[in-house]
Amino acid sequence: MTDLTPYLPQLAVAWTAYLIGTASPGPAILAIISTSISRGRQAGVALALGVLTGSYVWAILTASGLSALIRTYGEAIIVLKIVGGCYLLWLAWNAYRAARKSEETYRAQIAAMPALSPRRQYLKGLGIHITNPKAIFNWIMLTSLGMPPGAPGGVMATFIAGCMVMGVCVFLGFALVFSLAPVHRAYLKSRRAIEGVMAAFFAFAGFKLLTTRL
Repeated sequence: MTDLTPYLPQLAVAWTAYLIGTASPGPAILAIISTSISRGRQAGVALALGVLTGSYVWAILTASGLSALIRTYGEAIIVLKIVGGCYLLWLAWNAYRAARKSEETYRAQIAAMPALSPRRQYLKGLGIHITNPKAIFNWIMLTSLGMPPGAPGGVMATFIAGCMVMGVCVFLGFALVFSLAPVHRAYLKSRRAIEGVMAAFFAFAGFKLLTTRL
C-alpha cells in the first residue's frame, strides 16, 4: 500500500486549486444554476452528473498519458476547440432567445414544452464539459501539481478520488441549492436579466475559446 504522507503537501495544493477552479463561475456552473432554477432539482442534478462525468473522463485520460498524445495529435485539440466554441455560442443563442420572451410568452411555452428527460440533461452537461479543451489543460496542470515525478500510481488515484468527492459536493450542491422554491421564485422575477447575463457569458466564452491559442 502506498504511503501518501510524503505527497500530502502537493496533494493539498492541487486539491485547493481544483476546488477553487470548480466552484468559480464558468459555463458548467452557470448551466447547472440556470437549469436548476428554471427546470427543477431533477434536471439540475442530471446536468450536474453529466458535467462530473465529463470532468472525470478528462481526468482519467490525463492520468493515462493524454499530455503525450496532445503533443503528437495536436490537430484533434483544434477540432475540439472549434466544436466546443460553437456549442457555447449555440447555448448563448438559446439564452438570448429566452431573454427576449415576455413573461406571458415564457410561461405559456414552458407549460406547453415537454421537459428534457434526465438522460438528455445528463448528455447536455456531458457535452458542455467534454467539448471544452481547456478542461484538458486544467487537468494537466492539476496533475502536475499533485503528481510529483516518480510518484507511484496510488498518488494519482488518491488525487482523482479526492477531486471526485469535491466535484460531487460542488456541482450537486449548486444544483440542490438553486432548485429550492425561494430561489426559483426569485429567478422568475429576474428571469430576463439572468438569461441575458447567461447569453453574454456563453457568447464571450465561446468567442474566447474560438480565438484563443491553447
